[in-house]
Formats: sequence, structure tokens, C-alpha cells
Amino acid sequence: MLIDPNTLRTAPDRIEEIEKATVRLVTQAVFDFRTEAAEIFSQEKDLAGDIGEDLTREALDRMGVSRIPIRLFGKIDYKRARYVFHPEYSVKQALFVDSKAEKISGESTATIQTAQTSMRIRHIRDRRTTDEPGTLPVIVEREGENLLTTTIFVKYNYSEEKAGGNRLHSITIACIPNGLLQDQYNPTAEDTIWRTGRNAPSRGEPFRARLMFSALKAKANWRVQKILLHPQESFTWEN
Repeated sequence: MLIDPNTLRTAPDRIEEIEKATVRLVTQAVFDFRTEAAEIFSQEKDLAGDIGEDLTREALDRMGVSRIPIRLFGKIDYKRARYVFHPEYSVKQALFVDSKAEKISGESTATIQTAQTSMRIRHIRDRRTTDEPGTLPVIVEREGENLLTTTIFVKYNYSEEKAGGNRLHSITIACIPNGLLQDQYNPTAEDTIWRTGRNAPSRGEPFRARLMFSALKAKANWRVQKILLHPQESFTWEN
């Protein structure tokens, strides 16, 4: 049964199922590509952020996903209109996967823009309540089709080596909830998954916020997965 994403407005448990299945897909793709990713990270001379974008695209392209011939737009590295298949139903999805790369000291958060989420970003900034709307729609309407928005971030945590190059230590995969789950994950500025972002309004820099992985895990443990880049380490799914 192909369901209309609009019916999910009153079915938060199904949205959770869809997002959890999507996290499994992206995590498996990145895990399978982890050895090549570490090797490329150590040898490439490009900016770490650019390397991360290429790695994520290559990992997902190698895995392969279903495709719906609809072009998606937005400030996201990897965009794909696709089907999600569940034993009881299928749904059309607008999958957005963005890549981040940061030194290991910043591995606990990911900085995002409002154009990269369908949630409202509610938190306390400079002792003031902030309630900034994300500009991704909760449901993408394009070419006569409705697609459920799902946003995932792949964060590459690395260090600079004295001999040159970068060493990839770990990869964090995090799924920001669809905005239809706002009341469950970020109902108020005090009950939040966000911290103040690295932007200066006084200099006219656009609004940013940092997603706190620990706060998101506290809400739903499976929404944040971490892959360690050590041969002796086996990956365990965080359920």
C-alpha cells in the first residue's frame, strides 16, 4: 500500500519507523565504505569538508537506493527522491543527507543552517528564547507528488597529523526529526536538542545552530550512530 505522506501528520510512530529505517540505510552505506573513507581522508589535500561530501555521495551511490525521477533542491550535499518500503506500506521520501567534517574536539555537535532542517530551532541564546523556523518543508510537494522529508547528517571526526594529511577517527550519523515530530523532540526552548551555532549576527552572518548529539540520543538512542575507525572495533547498532 502506497500511502500519502500527508496522512503521516497524525501518525508520528510511522514517521519514526521511516526515519529509523533510513538511518539504517545510511549507516550501513557509510560503514561499508569506512576503510576507503579513512584512506582517502589521509591522502586527499582538499578541504576536509569537501572530502566529506565526496565520501558520503560515493558511499550512498555504491549502496544504491530506489529512485523517483523528481529533482530535489536545497543546501544539502546528497538529495534523492526515493521509495521507502515497509512490510505494511510504502511511502515516497525526499532524502537529504548532508556531510560535515570537523576536528575531533568538536565531535559532540554538528552545525546546521535553517535550510537543512524542517524543524523549528528552539533554544536559549544570549539568555533569550530563540524560535527559528527551518525552511525545509515537512512534506515536499513537487511535480504533483508528495514526499516525506528526511534529513540525515554524516559527521567526519578527524585530526591533523604532524607528518601531513588527516586521520579519520570516527564517523557520526545523526537523523534530525521531521518537523512533524517537533513536540516530541523540541517542544520548547528549554526542552531542546540545540545549542547556539557558530555565527555572529553582529557581522550579518546567517543563523546557525548546533545539533547536540547527546541530547538527541537522550530522546531516541537510535537517531545517533557512531562508527569507530579502528580495525579491532566492530560496529554495534544503537537501538
